[in-house]
Amino acid sequence: MKRKSEIQRQPIAERVSGVVTELDGQALLSPVELPAGNVIARGQLILRYGITFLGKPQFSIVPNLVVADYGELLNGEEAWAFLMTSAHLYPRADVCGLLNDGSDEMVALKQLDFDYPFDVFVYRDFHDDRPLAALSALIADASPAYPERLLRRLPRFVSLSAWRKHE
Repeated sequence: MKRKSEIQRQPIAERVSGVVTELDGQALLSPVELPAGNVIARGQLILRYGITFLGKPQFSIVPNLVVADYGELLNGEEAWAFLMTSAHLYPRADVCGLLNDGSDEMVALKQLDFDYPFDVFVYRDFHDDRPLAALSALIADASPAYPERLLRRLPRFVSLSAWRKHE
């Protein structure tokens, strides 16, 4: 078992290169600048994933530490794997992390909705607590190498016109 003094909070974070564009009130990630919208950020970006609250999908938490029922402390990929595979077995376990507004929070796993689509947040830097935006879609053809977790969590469209048709 890991002792409290041996572990620090660490969210999963994936570094990607791209452009975040605000268009029609939504944030879109793409490998290149889109022909419309306002650029929010470009270059090397950090992605993190927020798990929504049960019955309150407008709120989510980006986990950076899990305190399991049996006292074990998990962070990073180990915490994420626990949440994705075993959270239903330990509803009294707690998750610590950052809310959508960047504030620190701790909630019981039973307060989270693992069946609702997760939020995908984009940050300028690994040390930022508050996201720049919650991404709505990835606009990219099949060639860019984006993390598998992102491709599973974010709708992907081959072009801006394909995204507009979907709206």
